[in-house]
Amino acid sequence: MQWMFRRAGNKNGNNKDWQLWQQHNHPVELSSNKIIDQKLEYVHYNPVKAGYVESPEHWMYSSARNYYGKPGLIEVELCY
Repeated sequence: MQWMFRRAGNKNGNNKDWQLWQQHNHPVELSSNKIIDQKLEYVHYNPVKAGYVESPEHWMYSSARNYYGKPGLIEVELCY
């Protein structure tokens, strides 16, 4: 895997030798409640899709817990 990190780093002028993370992003304007809900669902279901948990509220680091009425690690103010 090191050769992959080195190759990626050599291809990117922002790095000297290595690159682990992708350095681009695709910003999306949160212009409606529908889009906000879509992105929130995407974030909440990432640990489920990765196979870490069976349900979003089981992931301790997720605000999904707050939406299910469970305490999370960070206080979240829900606005409906």
